[in-house]
Amino acid sequence: MKLAPLLAQYLYINKRLDLPGLGTFILDSTVMIEPEYNKKNTPTKLDGVIFENKSSINDSPELVNFIALQTGKIKALAAADLHSLLGEAQQFLNIGKPFLFEGIGSLTKIKSGEFAFTPGVAIPIDKIDYSTQEISTAAPIEVSEFDYKNIFYRPKAKSTWQKPVAIIFLVAGLVLAIWGGYIVYKRTTSKNNKVSPKIKDESVLVKDTLVLQKDSLITDPSTAVIPPPGNYKFIIEITDRQRALPRFNRLKSFGLDVQLETKDSFTFKLFFIRPALVADTARMIDSLRRIYTPQGSKAFIEN
Repeated sequence: MKLAPLLAQYLYINKRLDLPGLGTFILDSTVMIEPEYNKKNTPTKLDGVIFENKSSINDSPELVNFIALQTGKIKALAAADLHSLLGEAQQFLNIGKPFLFEGIGSLTKIKSGEFAFTPGVAIPIDKIDYSTQEISTAAPIEVSEFDYKNIFYRPKAKSTWQKPVAIIFLVAGLVLAIWGGYIVYKRTTSKNNKVSPKIKDESVLVKDTLVLQKDSLITDPSTAVIPPPGNYKFIIEITDRQRALPRFNRLKSFGLDVQLETKDSFTFKLFFIRPALVADTARMIDSLRRIYTPQGSKAFIEN
């Protein structure tokens, strides 16, 4: 619904219309606005209305309330629409152009800086009982008179609880990951309590084959970790040196018997050697992959 006809209706009902920054329209109390055009279907000139120049006039809460009721908007948005229309009117008037208030008349700015008023054509109103009491006492959603600014400039809400909660979730996630790795480790080793003594010897092959000297890695290409009979070499990740060494040290810090090998000092394999039956290898690969293999990589058994 356009705002200008609502201003005209408000004037017809209340006989007075205050517009901040402009002035006041006053309609003679004896003037009656017909609900429809006359029999010839021609518009009727609005008589008995005068305009008082008063740019310092205050906003009218009753007018904002009326606009909110007729448009179904909250009072903040109704006030914003009214200020937008009045701002547009002042722009027209300041450049010397007349501004028409539909159903009331037009204003023109003269040399003295005041506004000259020319009555317009009345708008027929529907047969609805707009009583003054109804307009002034009806209460749409309450928002303070000039709170329309908060609609466009929302204050930033201060939330001091988000960071502590995020830290708690992070710590809980790390604890669950470590606990899950421990459970998988216990399940995969519980089926065979007697592990070949050779496994202990194999767990130190990394120290024998990888020697760090002045931040450089020296490897023996002829040395490769070969699982003893009845055991399988489960590769959980193949990556470069920059990721492999920190990843290896981190898994070791969890108490896991992860191993590391390389043949060319560029490509590194992270793996576990586990005793397993052939029927259990697929399940073990899947468990190790879900916990230790990064997304996008594959876990597999190396023969």
